[in-house]
Amino acid sequence: MSATGSSPTVGVIGAGAWGTALAQMLASDGRDVLLWAREEALVEEINSARTNSVYLPSAQLALTIRATSDLAEMASLDVALVVTPAQHMGSVLEAMPSHPNDLVLCSKGIEASTGRLMNHVARDAAPGSAIAVLSGPTFAHEVAEGLPTAVTLACGGGEDQWDRLASLIARPAFRPYFSNDVAGAEIGGAVKNVLAIACGVVDGLDLGQNARAALIARGYAEMLRFGEALGARAETLAGLCGLGDLVLTCSSTSSRNFSLGKALGAGRSAADLMADRRTVAEGAHTAPVLARMARNMDIAMPIVAAVERLLDGAEARGVVSDLLARPLRAERSA
Repeated sequence: MSATGSSPTVGVIGAGAWGTALAQMLASDGRDVLLWAREEALVEEINSARTNSVYLPSAQLALTIRATSDLAEMASLDVALVVTPAQHMGSVLEAMPSHPNDLVLCSKGIEASTGRLMNHVARDAAPGSAIAVLSGPTFAHEVAEGLPTAVTLACGGGEDQWDRLASLIARPAFRPYFSNDVAGAEIGGAVKNVLAIACGVVDGLDLGQNARAALIARGYAEMLRFGEALGARAETLAGLCGLGDLVLTCSSTSSRNFSLGKALGAGRSAADLMADRRTVAEGAHTAPVLARMARNMDIAMPIVAAVERLLDGAEARGVVSDLLARPLRAERSA
């Protein structure tokens, strides 16, 4: 509860497609929701036209959503969902004069410059806040439309934090499931972005459904190896925030990462694609740091390494041929 005893105040930091969709979901029961956007023009559009034409053009936004560009307003909330691009989360949180009691991290990635997971970035920037991670198979436009969605809500503050957040976030069509495995929830979301690029390459090269299914399964094995090495639980990675999210984003052009991979497979250059993209394909930022961490920890992640090569400019068919030429081995081994 807020300091006055009224319902907790809630907002969303980041007005991209996912942040706007989460604001729309939170406002679906008539709740007031504060939405932070960096661009003044976008703040004005949301408040006057009730649209976000750049990032979520399909949505007519609820009247109870109010946009702001003032981070001090977000600091006064009880709960903030943090939905900035992963590479900018630290700088945004550090720019806030203070922080809400609960920060719910909704960005998926690993900080490229440091190799930190997002919960470590948030704990360093906002040491007084309780940290949770919301992750799962979630296309923004479906959440904004009120279509059924289930997610993992991993609470670093355990069941006490879950009790504060679950009823605040849950809606009839948006169902959170409790976990206290923050690392697992984060790792699933970060690794699947990279694997989705690989699946897009398979589609762009017209290699067929068999190849994509095999890549999802072998990619999941890489996610599991990496996650367990960092202390994640296997059952977390087998759930919504790991395998569930992996299946979704490896199967649809609604995924920005899949679309990036498909274009690479069709022969477009990585440099041109990244320069042209208005929205973030976070897996492109995560792949190099993830591959580096795997090498440093001696964890076999050949699909992740292949994506790193593709983003460095390697030709897609050659990279796939190298993957297929790897030595034969038992399925449960590397």
